[in-house]
Amino acid sequence: MQTPSPSRLLPWLLGAIGAFSVLWLLDRLSAVLAPFITAAVLAYILDPLVDRLQTRRLSRSAALLLVMLAGCFIVLGLLLIVVPMLISQAQALATRLPVLVDFVQHTALPWLNHTLGTAISIDSQSWREALAGNAAGVRQALARIAPQLGHGGALLLQTVANLSLLPVLLYYFLHGWDDMVQRAATLVPRRWVDEVGRIASEVDDMLGQFLRGQLSVMLIMALIYGGGLALVGLDSGLAIGIVAGLLVFIPYLGAFLGLLLATLAALLQFDSFSGLLLVWGVFAVGQLLESFLITPYLVGERIGLSPVTVIFALMAFGELMGFAGVLLALPLSAITVILGRHLIRHYFNSRFYQRRIEP
Repeated sequence: MQTPSPSRLLPWLLGAIGAFSVLWLLDRLSAVLAPFITAAVLAYILDPLVDRLQTRRLSRSAALLLVMLAGCFIVLGLLLIVVPMLISQAQALATRLPVLVDFVQHTALPWLNHTLGTAISIDSQSWREALAGNAAGVRQALARIAPQLGHGGALLLQTVANLSLLPVLLYYFLHGWDDMVQRAATLVPRRWVDEVGRIASEVDDMLGQFLRGQLSVMLIMALIYGGGLALVGLDSGLAIGIVAGLLVFIPYLGAFLGLLLATLAALLQFDSFSGLLLVWGVFAVGQLLESFLITPYLVGERIGLSPVTVIFALMAFGELMGFAGVLLALPLSAITVILGRHLIRHYFNSRFYQRRIEP
């Protein structure tokens, strides 16, 4: 094998310089770029659906408006379902904490002591006094910091502005997505077109499988968790299940948070362990279906992004670039994996790796 010529190594050098420059720029402008990056990621996910609608004799504008309206109705419906249920659950938690203490003392602990042979006990009166004292302390702390909350008005205004700007940006990204891709392709030097095209195709294939497959997994798991908790009779179970399902894209976080909220709600609602066991059963079945059937079928194992990689990417890019980093974590990770594969292949094919030193 021949050593790669400088002309073949130059694209990698320029690509590395460009990547570091983009990362630095994203770090400096992360707050401003957040709605643009969000719109770009959504446009990448939704563009195939818009293209498919165009094949049904719809214009580009009509197709993307239809997709955006459907997305807005879905988000609005979720908010109208989830938010009131979570608020009512929080109110029920605040009013039924003494009941929970009595349940732990008179039902849970006797069963635990009888099963394990222990002698654990609590003083419910001291718990009630501690809860009441902490509640008063929280109210006093809120009263002290209330005058300072006005300083967050600028941040709230920026958040509202970004949310209102997002549909406009998404419309323009979707409307000109194909043209933007073609213009970006024309900027690639002709001598590098084949290699860059292969890398771009691999990145697009990986991201397409992961993002669209993961979106399907989120929707299916929201239906499984929400429907299962509603069937077992858990109040606000639908809202808790939807939240747990939509957080599935962060491995284990959605199931853990949903299980925690559902367990707390079950302890407040049911007077026996049967209801709690039913709730746990819903999450056990959901985890089995997700791990062994839904995720392998819809996402697949050949995308190259393991759960550990996803968790690390979300945490690392989120720490470096804030919310914009969370949005770009998976695309940048996929690009890094693809580039790493090509670099390793070039390294194994190089004379530096294959040449032996003669004794």
